[in-house]
Amino acid sequence: MMKLAPSLLSADFSCLLDEALSVAPLASRLHWDVMDGHFVPNLTFGPPVVNALRRRLALPFEIHLMIDRPAEYAPQFDVLPSDTIIFHVEALDPVDRTIAAIRRTGAAVGVSLRPGTPIERVLPFLDEVSTVLVMSVEPGFGGQAFLPGALDRIRALARARAGRGISIVVDGGIHAGNVAGVVAAGGDVIVAGSAIFAAADRLGAMRALQEAAR
Repeated sequence: MMKLAPSLLSADFSCLLDEALSVAPLASRLHWDVMDGHFVPNLTFGPPVVNALRRRLALPFEIHLMIDRPAEYAPQFDVLPSDTIIFHVEALDPVDRTIAAIRRTGAAVGVSLRPGTPIERVLPFLDEVSTVLVMSVEPGFGGQAFLPGALDRIRALARARAGRGISIVVDGGIHAGNVAGVVAAGGDVIVAGSAIFAAADRLGAMRALQEAAR
């Protein structure tokens, strides 16, 4: 069954704990878009914010590092074994060093890639990660439109992961009108931001996503 990971990038930053609790009943995990203003042209959360919420919430965290130096910053996050730290294959730190740094935190390891990066860049690491995150928008800002080419990339990854217990996370521009196609292509975890947090009835919006995916 599809899992939902509400993205706190679209939440009200002035009351993040309340925002997280508002979606917790139907969320499988919470998605944190960590941006450094260099890898992507935006600044968001850092370890102090994520760690403060980690101490207050039981849901697993999915910490998506859209930063130049994931190997340096991954150890600064307080994580549980149920959490996942996801880094970008295009980051400046060597992939093997980043994977080792994340493993030392005790979290699961995930890898992501920009929409224009060939899928082949992540295939050599499929035996070393538990998650591959497919960006279906250009990373950096919420509220963007879904890039249709992401569906072919999801299908290619679904074929490549055969025999491995890897989750395919899809992030960007997903709503009730296109989620069925994303799931049919092979997406297991759907990251949704504005589709949830901009709704007057957030749990209703999450149920609509789940129903549309079926």
